[in-house]
Amino acid sequence: MPLRVVMTKSLDLPDEANLWDVSDVPTMVVTQRGARKSFQKILASKGVEVVEFDILNPRDVMEYFHDRGYLSIMWECGGRLAASAISDGVIHKVYAFLAPKIIGGTNAQSPVGELGMVEMTQAFDLLDVCYEQIGPDMLMSGSLQPIPDPTPIIPSENETLAIDPTVNPYEPSIIFFYKTWDPYGAFSNFSAHSIKMPEENGGNVTWSSVEHYYQASKFMGVSDSGAKDCIGKIISAKSPEEAAKVGRSMQRLHPNLVRADWEDVKIDVMYSGLRCKFSSYPYLKSMLLATSGSVLVEASPHDLFWGGGREGEGLNYLGRLLMRLRSEFLGESSTSSESTCLAL
Repeated sequence: MPLRVVMTKSLDLPDEANLWDVSDVPTMVVTQRGARKSFQKILASKGVEVVEFDILNPRDVMEYFHDRGYLSIMWECGGRLAASAISDGVIHKVYAFLAPKIIGGTNAQSPVGELGMVEMTQAFDLLDVCYEQIGPDMLMSGSLQPIPDPTPIIPSENETLAIDPTVNPYEPSIIFFYKTWDPYGAFSNFSAHSIKMPEENGGNVTWSSVEHYYQASKFMGVSDSGAKDCIGKIISAKSPEEAAKVGRSMQRLHPNLVRADWEDVKIDVMYSGLRCKFSSYPYLKSMLLATSGSVLVEASPHDLFWGGGREGEGLNYLGRLLMRLRSEFLGESSTSSESTCLAL
């Protein structure tokens, strides 16, 4: 007997719906813990099972279903949830209907939301693709290649202690972050946290994200109007992903506009942006300090410099910078505590 499942963080659902009629087919609602308790009672009175998760995400939901003995799940969702499910590696086969119609618009919805890809070479390929015409529509189906969990490169004991003395190099706890909806997604340089960085003339510039600042820094100090145009386009980018796309394409198409020392300073630029972000938002700083003793891994399967890569081949520089920042914050906190004790 099939089970209907509704996945919603907010439980913003209608009081009356055919879904709540469980006389023939059962319905389950999975949601974030604490969401609309009064509505949960209404659903329970109708015979609808409600399951709460501390952090609602596709991977935990699928693990829960597996424990319940549900071995075949069909996802029918919007672009945002589809992207989250694909990123979590819980989608194994895709069925896509293509209709002979054209729609569009600046704000048109995409069948798959943001996956962090900026190049066609990063696209996920379908395997064993089949095509079937159903009326005027075409059904395309194919299997997704497995997306393995990236295994971080654990530094040697001396390297680990140099980055963060609190980490146990032999039995490290590993915290992965990548997408902004991940539990630790706020650690990403793509998170929507604005930062205010100083200018050479003594003023300050507000950047929409660390990624905006990082991409624009590639062209700073270059005496060419084209470089200034690049910075302007990055500043006006509506999202960190768009800023990355602009910065990377300009760097590839116009390498002469990139500052000569970029490869030598890009790590320092990223670190200064991260330090500003975590210093500006106390809750982010507390979140970072709470990971003390854990290895942080940027779990991008595509970026082999800042991320861990698909199979741990990445250098994970973003994770390393965050561990370095965490260690500095812990040192500052310790110094402050000692000063307070002396003052008392």
